Amino acid sequence: MRIVALGGIGEIGRNMTVFEFDGKLLIVDCGVLFPEDHQPGINVILPDFSYIRERLDDVVAVVLTHGHEDHIGGIPYLLRERADIPLIGSRLTLAFIEAKLKEHRITPKTIQVKEGDRRTIEGFDLEFVAVNHSIPDSLAVAIRTAAGMVLHTGDFKMDQFPLDRRITDLGAFARLGAEGVDLFLTDSTNADVPGFTTSEKDLAPAIDAVFRTAPRRIIVSSFASHIHRIQQIIDTAHRHKRKVAFVGRSMVRNMTIAADLGYLNIPQGLLVDFRKLERSDDHKVVLICTGSQGEPMAALSRMANKDHAIRIAEGDTVLLASSLIPGNENAIYGIINALTEIGANVVHKGNAKVHVSGHASAGELAYCYNIVKPRNVMPVHGEWRHLRANSEIAVSTGVDPRNVVIAQDGVTVDLARGRATLSGKVDAGLVFVDGDSVGGITEEDLRERRRLAEEGVVTVLAIIDPDNGDIVEPPEFFTKGFSCSNEDLDKAGAAVEKALRDASSNRQGGRKQDPEEIIERATATWMRRFYNRQPVVTAIVVDA
Repeated sequence: MRIVALGGIGEIGRNMTVFEFDGKLLIVDCGVLFPEDHQPGINVILPDFSYIRERLDDVVAVVLTHGHEDHIGGIPYLLRERADIPLIGSRLTLAFIEAKLKEHRITPKTIQVKEGDRRTIEGFDLEFVAVNHSIPDSLAVAIRTAAGMVLHTGDFKMDQFPLDRRITDLGAFARLGAEGVDLFLTDSTNADVPGFTTSEKDLAPAIDAVFRTAPRRIIVSSFASHIHRIQQIIDTAHRHKRKVAFVGRSMVRNMTIAADLGYLNIPQGLLVDFRKLERSDDHKVVLICTGSQGEPMAALSRMANKDHAIRIAEGDTVLLASSLIPGNENAIYGIINALTEIGANVVHKGNAKVHVSGHASAGELAYCYNIVKPRNVMPVHGEWRHLRANSEIAVSTGVDPRNVVIAQDGVTVDLARGRATLSGKVDAGLVFVDGDSVGGITEEDLRERRRLAEEGVVTVLAIIDPDNGDIVEPPEFFTKGFSCSNEDLDKAGAAVEKALRDASSNRQGGRKQDPEEIIERATATWMRRFYNRQPVVTAIVVDA
């Protein structure tokens, strides 16, 4: 069996792993990665499908471990390339992806499974195992083939007191371990965190304290898929006799699905439209919205920027019921500062116990290794520090260091005769979604965007005699995001005129240079020399 991660290794997001056996391909998850500050204008980042693009007919199914965006967000883009790839997942996971695909006008072929189910699809024998995570209905998957058995945990933790009472099925892990797990793909996100992840129920006192002491409205920001956390907020609001409204399209959509399927319990009369809350007393209002990661178009960001129908006022309490995803720190702290400036009391993980992770810490991972006793280990879902920490835990529990494989996105891992080895590499770069464009933006384009943002733009308009190449009038300069005095622009214009004269006198018998190229080079050189800046320079040449 060949295993290729096209995303999710060395990063938090973009999870997608391809399993190849006997000429057929099975995919586990297909998620997105959210952009960082150095990727301006990008909506999301996809896995690179080029490895499977010529073999889409060989894909037998996509197994979805749970309904978070970093595991299902890339599905609409994959199904654009082949719409009838079967999607296998739990009831809630499929409901979330079907709602997402409806917006893309795609009707998927789905196969609903639950923990304990076993399905065989063209050489892949799949068994599904319940795992606890920060979203209901999460599943691990055991993949059996004639080449051996792989156990993929998906995202998981070992909360012994989950709100939905659905714990990670360690009994199934032990049974699979007794059968013989040849390769164990394990969630690495919290591998460098000692001990065990705090239980969800332990957040109740801190959340209750927020509701007990808040004098005015409470605005709660959370992931639109974090049903457990939102259930806690709803239960606490009910006890404190506050009405609740959902704000944000994805929040309304996901919570409606969760409530309709019975995963979210909303007491009768508690939920109202947020527009009706304007007539309610402030101390009886709770708003639950998106934007916990500082997303610029999400509801909380717009509220902080005073660009939303809901206006946060002095005395309001904002509860950020989420952790910081690496790379989002600046955006989140920017929102916290903006809300604090308005006069809101901002409660977050840094100053109160209002969030716990959905991922297993080091103690839980060690526990799993001792139960499963895998022959080979391949840490997934994490940055390099997480992957390395996970591998060290595996070794400390008795796994042979030679059998711990730390791969990269695109590295092929072959499982044969009970041994996993690195065997090669395929393309697995970042694919940027920029508005409606997929894959059109390159790293070079992003460098240009960063330069535009950091250095500004200078446009030079020159009127030139096409017969002799002489400039007819002094060039005009137009600047955006770049400050320059008129006197200095006159000097820059003189430099441009000199460069054109020099090029004209030196071109006898030589290659004729484009005047645009001469003007841009001369302007850029002058700006760098006298301003120590490198704005983007564009020349427009008009024939006299």
